[in-house]
Amino acid sequence: MAIEELYQEIILDHYKNPRNKGKMENPDFHRHARNSLCGDEIDIYARVQNGILTEVTFAGQGCSISQSSASMLTEALKGKTVEEAEKLIANFRQMLSGTEENPDEETWGELAALRGVTKFPARVKCAVLAWDTAQKGIQEFRGKIHSP
Repeated sequence: MAIEELYQEIILDHYKNPRNKGKMENPDFHRHARNSLCGDEIDIYARVQNGILTEVTFAGQGCSISQSSASMLTEALKGKTVEEAEKLIANFRQMLSGTEENPDEETWGELAALRGVTKFPARVKCAVLAWDTAQKGIQEFRGKIHSP
């Protein structure tokens, strides 16, 4: 099986069997975003305890790329510190901008499957929608902590 086929299977699996999908009651942060170009919508919810993202969920609708990326995001961020999550989000954006030529599977795991969207610039926005939304939620959460 070619690597592209494996990656397509991973993306379709996350689309058909999304992980951590659903609204969360009383999250520590919640952000909503919409991709006006294609209509994808996403909500990211998270609980943070002692600086660690203990639970991350998403709700929304859209294309297979946006929804599978959101599913992968929830798995990738759960258990990370807020700082680790921010670094992962920044590194993910770098990977999708094409500045990391060959992301290795050991480092990226299933997230490497999304690297293929760089061949389709219009789809990159679909892939990063959940990640940008999570980043804004984390920034908002940090602001609440550090506000007087």
